[in-house]
Amino acid sequence: MPLQGKTLLITGASAGIGRATALLAAAEGAHLVLTARQAAPLQALAQTIHDRGGRAAVLAGDVGDEGHAHRLVELAVQRFGQLDAAFNNAGSLGALGPTPEVALEAWEATLRTNLTAAFLAAKAQIPALLAAGAGSLVFTGTFVGHTAGFPGAAAYAASKAGVVGLVQALATEFGPRGLRVNALLPGGTDTAMGRQMNPTPEGLAAVAGLHALKRLAEPDEIARAALFLLSGASSFMTGAAMLVDGGVSVNRS
Repeated sequence: MPLQGKTLLITGASAGIGRATALLAAAEGAHLVLTARQAAPLQALAQTIHDRGGRAAVLAGDVGDEGHAHRLVELAVQRFGQLDAAFNNAGSLGALGPTPEVALEAWEATLRTNLTAAFLAAKAQIPALLAAGAGSLVFTGTFVGHTAGFPGAAAYAASKAGVVGLVQALATEFGPRGLRVNALLPGGTDTAMGRQMNPTPEGLAAVAGLHALKRLAEPDEIARAALFLLSGASSFMTGAAMLVDGGVSVNRS
């Protein structure tokens, strides 16, 4: 299996797409370093992985903290010897509502979680990835702000669009050294964060109807795409913003 024996770092690992990716990667034999804000769900996930015969180390913290980004890489090297791939999946919807009413502090907090944290992750992870022979660096973006706009989501859209720009810059900067850098752009996915944006059954049904497939993704479906980008199966892909969006970007019906 492509990830057998590889060390993979996942942020935003306690729920949704991050958790699904961790479980699938562990089943493929990857060694995992997992982080999220809250320690309890991380510990529970690690226990599930251990019970299934896998290996996982956890460290709770804030991805917007540069020191935490470095401590995660240090944990990977100390526990498993090196870092082979990273899935920077942590994110936040942040400040939602009419743009003139969004406070500057809320705007900046959204950018810090979604974009500045991606930059800090890259700073910390790239030297370790190169030391291990390059590998794969993946960031979670979104179709929002890339192929579609939604009212009241300016901070979210802008921050995630910035991630695509960061990915393109890193891909060209480190491609000559063998490091691949890609963005994964999910469509609507049935996660806690998705339900936060659309808290009613009617709202979820409306979002599902925007997709050509007329449904939301399950986290496992997005996780399988993440594993493709993280593994050697995508060996000639870099600088890509890969849509896994159920056709929401092309649907007009």
